[in-house]
Amino acid sequence: MIRVLIADDEALMRAGIGLILANAPDVEVAAEADNGPAAVRACQEHKVDVALLDIRMPGGDGLAATREIARLSPRTNVVVLTTFGEDRYVAEAMRSGATGFLLKDTGPADLVHAVRTAARGESVLAQQITRRLVERHLVSGGASDEARQRVRKLTPTERDVLRLVGTGASNAEIAAELFLGTGTVKAHLSRVLTQLGCANRVQAAIVAHEAGLLTAQPG
Repeated sequence: MIRVLIADDEALMRAGIGLILANAPDVEVAAEADNGPAAVRACQEHKVDVALLDIRMPGGDGLAATREIARLSPRTNVVVLTTFGEDRYVAEAMRSGATGFLLKDTGPADLVHAVRTAARGESVLAQQITRRLVERHLVSGGASDEARQRVRKLTPTERDVLRLVGTGASNAEIAAELFLGTGTVKAHLSRVLTQLGCANRVQAAIVAHEAGLLTAQPG
């Protein structure tokens, strides 16, 4: 079972998400919280796999909670709940260790799929959203020499994997593009994250953009 925390200061929002997740046979709502500190405590106490965090809550927001959860409950993958127009908060949440984000008007099927995806440690971001967030808010001044240096230690295949991570591609999509098995892609990605010192694939996507990999040719 995937153990989920729902953290939102609106009781109706928590109830609605809970009802949707209750219909998924492999998902269990382990805890709820209405503020950031309570969410951090719940992740530790209830061994939460996926935390759905409202980005703005009273008494400690989702950004601070994301940083604390990454530090105190590393098993928990954080997905930020947001609305259009809050990209600057989402970008900071990613830098703080969030796995990705969901819009609050996400449909039921997509919500369940996102929880399952996050539980596997994969980013919960559509390709176009990944590009928009990274390019607008996480990359400044073009390619970075520091990022290029970090990427140089990767093998050609690992660089190709990183490049595709930067587009928001899933492991299955990367496997199809590079003619590799999904397990092989996971192994390459694990090494990429370790080599780059990234906590998750979203942070790796930032490095891919900053190193200029998305303007480079594969191979």
